[in-house]
Amino acid sequence: MLRLRTKGFTLIELMIVVAIIGILAAIAIPRFAQMLEKSKEGATKGNIGAMKSAAEIYYGNWQGIWPTTLWSSSNFTFSQNLDNIPLVKVTGAFVPNSPSPSGNHILYTVMNGTPSSAGNGWAYDSTGGYVFVNSTTHDSSNMAYSFYGFQ
Repeated sequence: MLRLRTKGFTLIELMIVVAIIGILAAIAIPRFAQMLEKSKEGATKGNIGAMKSAAEIYYGNWQGIWPTTLWSSSNFTFSQNLDNIPLVKVTGAFVPNSPSPSGNHILYTVMNGTPSSAGNGWAYDSTGGYVFVNSTTHDSSNMAYSFYGFQ
């Protein structure tokens, strides 16, 4: 009687492969989450640049007058420079239990310096056309979100 030798993997070999894949996933998933948050930081910095540029265009068009608001459907002159207010993309993921600054509402205020609390949305200082993330929560490089646009 001829016995055919079957080819395949043993249970032990399959378990080792599954363990290796599990270890790799345990390392890769947190890294992926960090990279995702870093991309949100970059998007937020880009959004600040767009809003500051729109305010500077308005400033140039109106001979040295900063807009009193960043966007308003009733202020068509400024709205043509900025179609809509972009979202704050950052979530505060690098500071445990921190409130998320995400959102697109704006505080229209005159400020002396940057925001002093962990709020959300944008802050705008109409005395100098400054745009801030309205949060003192820190990012991946331990810099407060409110300093974006100044580095």
